[in-house]
Amino acid sequence: AYLLVWLWQEHKIACNHRHLRNAKRIVFLIDEIECHLHPRWQRVILSSLLNVMQAMTGSSGVEVQLICVTHSPLILASLEPLFDEDKDRLFHIRQEGTEVKVDNVPWAKQGDVTNWLVSDVFGLKQGRSLEAERAIGAAQAFMRGDSAALPQGLETKEAIHQELLKTLPDHDDFWPCWVVTAKSIVAVCQPEKPASATVTVAVSWLL
Repeated sequence: AYLLVWLWQEHKIACNHRHLRNAKRIVFLIDEIECHLHPRWQRVILSSLLNVMQAMTGSSGVEVQLICVTHSPLILASLEPLFDEDKDRLFHIRQEGTEVKVDNVPWAKQGDVTNWLVSDVFGLKQGRSLEAERAIGAAQAFMRGDSAALPQGLETKEAIHQELLKTLPDHDDFWPCWVVTAKSIVAVCQPEKPASATVTVAVSWLL
């Protein structure tokens, strides 16, 4: 904010010395606006900058455009009360082969930061660690009986449960789903037969 104020003041001084009119349009371009900022400050940086720009220009009729690049879901979450769909835009920059594509993304409030992470903007499957995501994926495959989707080392209920204990906190939202459904998967053993024995797995879907 200090830099913006300084630049605007220097611009007015320079215009006065050269007998020129002040600019009627200002564009501020900030790359990775969240850099070096604590999450607490990431939540207020954009609103603070907008307030500063409004205070600088006042009623002078100067049009101000702020263009920010970010990788932070907190920055986007902080925009939800401020975003005006009539004049503001959200763009997604992506690489496709050797080309860079810029897509105009329809604005949609996501609420919680985790929702932003798993939205089309960031494209993550989960907001957890990769290890936790892998363990939950294995648990979901196990619960739906999809043995082909079980990753190596997580082919049994016991192995999956141990990995979940290792990667998830006690209060994770996935625990009720896993505990209830895993307990309902019961192996029903048939009486022994001379030639062979069969095991039937009964699955009760409680999701």
